[in-house]
Amino acid sequence: MKPSALLIHLHAAKRSTQVFMSVLVVLALFGSLVHAADLPKKTEGTASTELRIGYQKYGTLIILKARGTLEKRLAAQGITVKWTEFPAGPQLLEGLNVGSIDFGTVGEAPPIFAQAAGADIVYVGNEPPSPHSEALVVQADSPIQTVADLKGKRVALNKGSNVHFLLVRLIEKAGLKYSDITPVYLAPADARAAFERGSVDAWAIWDPFFAAAQTQIHARTLADGQNAVANRQFYLAARPYAAQHPEVIKAISEELDAVDAWGKKNPDEVAKFLSTETGLDLATLQLAAGRYAYGVTPVSAGVIGDQQQIADAFFDLKLIPHNIKVADATLAAKP
Repeated sequence: MKPSALLIHLHAAKRSTQVFMSVLVVLALFGSLVHAADLPKKTEGTASTELRIGYQKYGTLIILKARGTLEKRLAAQGITVKWTEFPAGPQLLEGLNVGSIDFGTVGEAPPIFAQAAGADIVYVGNEPPSPHSEALVVQADSPIQTVADLKGKRVALNKGSNVHFLLVRLIEKAGLKYSDITPVYLAPADARAAFERGSVDAWAIWDPFFAAAQTQIHARTLADGQNAVANRQFYLAARPYAAQHPEVIKAISEELDAVDAWGKKNPDEVAKFLSTETGLDLATLQLAAGRYAYGVTPVSAGVIGDQQQIADAFFDLKLIPHNIKVADATLAAKP
């Protein structure tokens, strides 16, 4: 996504001061956007001396980056850490696929799309389910009261992101078919603008954008992920890197777990930190941090099985070109 797209056509629309400021907040959240295709690919000699991590401007990785503990730990091995920011999971995994980064974190759906596209990635860890951290929202005064009311309506979402599966499941639970709604594939900033001006009827979105929609424009939650999806965060690596540097992957996992342990005990501190980093107000980040799930664990067979259900659902809906075996994206599988 080009940075210019984030201007969301402000010059073509008469916007109120309040809406304009809301858009600026979202722009601030995105920070410096990057495109995987524009990033430098791995060059000979960098694999053992530099760890390249892709992150989004929310979650545990950004806190780890700020604390600097990983850099201190890896310095003893002669390894430096390079951080690259991405606007969302699909773009981050594109970077992993083309060799621009070695490690990163995304939600449930992006690895499915990436694996279906032939990306040589491996799952190395995950955080606990966080079903309340993503939702399907409507305007406060919308006549839509249930998910079933979305039949024939336009729903904004980021294609290939974690909320893609949320929307699929909520539609199914409401007795509808995916074809009963019109998905409008937009990145979060564009989706919020479309949502505010009424170009779409609902918006499937994740934290902290979800929390911002609640606190800033008083969006009403139609349904969140409870009893529908797990909404786990996954840590993934390029297979060659993970296979060649298991000690580095172990170090990252342990440092992430330490950050999560601290965050679980200090949610207010997490909110204050993220408020500074993202530019979002403290109330928004307190709401988001309060429903965040903490704790990194190795990916189990059960979790891989849950991911396979997502892959199967996407294949049935022809959202991915062919079915995949998620277990192939583990270190135990042969490359």
